[in-house]
Amino acid sequence: MNILIVLTSHQNLGETTAKTGLWLDEFTVPFYAFKDNNYTVTLASPNGRQVPIDPKSDTPELQTESVLRFKNDPDAITQLANTLLLSTINPADYDAVFYPGGHGPLWDLSHNAASQKIIEWCYQNNKPTGLVCHGPAALKSPKNPDGSPLINGKNVTGFSDSEEAAVGLTDVVPFLLEDMLTSQGAHYSKSADWQSYIVVDKNLITGQNPASAQAVAAEIIRQLQ
Repeated sequence: MNILIVLTSHQNLGETTAKTGLWLDEFTVPFYAFKDNNYTVTLASPNGRQVPIDPKSDTPELQTESVLRFKNDPDAITQLANTLLLSTINPADYDAVFYPGGHGPLWDLSHNAASQKIIEWCYQNNKPTGLVCHGPAALKSPKNPDGSPLINGKNVTGFSDSEEAAVGLTDVVPFLLEDMLTSQGAHYSKSADWQSYIVVDKNLITGQNPASAQAVAAEIIRQLQ
């Protein structure tokens, strides 16, 4: 099986001086879940090459098992430093696609044309399409063949308004993910803040927050078996 992981290239947290990017554990947990199932994993991003890592996801208290495994894995570190240019990706080469979060996707993957085409193709061809936390920002632009929002009428989740408020970024982000999903006609649901929660609507798999990354990866693997 060939799995495509689509990552953000955006590192500036709005108009603040703070940095954002990829939330590390949301990448490392699924990355190793796929690798441990002997899947081939390809990494791609809008700008290619090195993906920015949100510094808040790499603090001492967040050195999870998968993060530590990544930091001791030279091949994985090299792969994250040399992601492919997203516009060169042919989705037909992959059996599933996964989008981790971090706040970066709100700025770039929410309107990236290559990402839009990948999600549209994967969903329409029944390929598992998984997105976690702020990764579902990439669902903002994809359309159905009739031009309606891809997620119109679909059951989804993603980083909640209450979780965004808890991290103090409600007035910093370009849009609130929960509100965007609802405005596109999706049926949004959530669990308690920071608890693992995923929603499966056929081959569309969404997770609410960082704690949900493992469950999203597990559902992608289940659908591929």
